[in-house]
Amino acid sequence: MKQTFNISGMSCEHCVARVEGTINALPGVKKVKVNLKKNNGVVKYDDSQLTNDKIIEAVTAAGYPTEVA
Repeated sequence: MKQTFNISGMSCEHCVARVEGTINALPGVKKVKVNLKKNNGVVKYDDSQLTNDKIIEAVTAAGYPTEVA
């Protein structure tokens, strides 16, 4: 599955790296690309192992409010 998420609170490349690292640590993630200028991220993942809600929960817990785009 491929899903785009709106991610708030990112201000620099360090934020991007933190969000990508947080998502990559989740089971079932295949690819993550976070865009600082667009304040979003595209995640490809195995939906038998992971849900949108779990991704939102993890990124929000890392300090970046997130929602499905």
